[in-house]
Amino acid sequence: MIRTAQVGASERSVRVMLYSHDTFGLGHLRRSRALASALTASDPSASAIILTGSPVAGRFTFPERVDHVRLPGVTKLPDGSYVSQTLGLDIDETTALRSGLIQTAVEQYDPDLLVVDKEPTGFRGELLPTLEWMAKRKSARCVLGLRDVLDEPAVLAAEWERKGAVDATERFYDEIWVYGPRSVYDPTQGLPLSDDTRKRIHWTGYLRREVTDAAETPDVPYVLITPGGGGDGQAMVSLVLEAYETDPTLTPHAVLVYGPFLSGDVRDAFDARVAKLNGRVTALGFDARIEALFAGAEGVISMGGYNTFCEVLSFDKRAVIVPRTVPRLEQWIRASRAEELGLVRMLDEKRDGMNPQTMVKFIRALPSQQKPSQAGADGLLDGLDVVVDRATALMAAR
Repeated sequence: MIRTAQVGASERSVRVMLYSHDTFGLGHLRRSRALASALTASDPSASAIILTGSPVAGRFTFPERVDHVRLPGVTKLPDGSYVSQTLGLDIDETTALRSGLIQTAVEQYDPDLLVVDKEPTGFRGELLPTLEWMAKRKSARCVLGLRDVLDEPAVLAAEWERKGAVDATERFYDEIWVYGPRSVYDPTQGLPLSDDTRKRIHWTGYLRREVTDAAETPDVPYVLITPGGGGDGQAMVSLVLEAYETDPTLTPHAVLVYGPFLSGDVRDAFDARVAKLNGRVTALGFDARIEALFAGAEGVISMGGYNTFCEVLSFDKRAVIVPRTVPRLEQWIRASRAEELGLVRMLDEKRDGMNPQTMVKFIRALPSQQKPSQAGADGLLDGLDVVVDRATALMAAR
């Protein structure tokens, strides 16, 4: 349990701040929300603020004593560059604005613990002024949180060198929390971290998920189809629809959740195809209560994002993972390792072929798959408990 922080001779409630840059997708925000929920639940007086650039942060519910600050959003273009979403500022001006807002929030909230998701220096280095300021004051503990897989080692090493991320990790962070088991994968392999920094790495295990908000679910058996945020899920969604179009006898029915970033003409075209399937596939736009849909599903077809994988394990669902391979190999590495361990099946484009007949075969085989629990998944899901223990120890030693 987190304990109240000592301030001179008095006490005050613990304050936790979590930073997730969220330039694209939902992963960083959803991971931060799960962490904030666990940390505040462990102490009825603790509070947490999430700093996020997610454009859909306002569509999520947050637990009591957890709030969020929305940073100005940015959009990643196909060439890898970024632009401001709405403000008419160039990217340098937008980054400077975000950086100032972050530092002001930290100065005013005065957290006891700052948990930074994935990017040691923040988006385009926006965290560095705040980290320098905090290091001089020595007022809070800083933790870098990493998902179980980041990218292939050589690519990750080049990226971290370009961003100055290794130096920032060495200088500013008291601990590194890897939100996965070391037995599955080491996301820091290939990074030139010092021995002293590596001693500060703690593998927490995966972050268990629960149904936090009730939602209506179909009263017939269904397979849940989810591309996560949906921004890069067009190919997977199209392939599933092709499977149901190709085989009129394919069961069970499917519930397709597009995600908030699959929209416009692309979604309209998918909706037209769904309408022709006579109710065998039901499509939803975005549901922040997707945990309830996971819990009720017969099986899952998804991409290989971190949060979706945690939900597959947490709700013990037979799953077929269709990982993306660009711009990162993260999802493919996670899915292939999980398949080796017997936790899921992976549909690999080079090995299996991305065609509707293959997808039909995988969906039909779902009932005969073993559940993740049969491969020992329950022993991999201690992440939130370990995070609470580490946070308590860090702040007690301040």
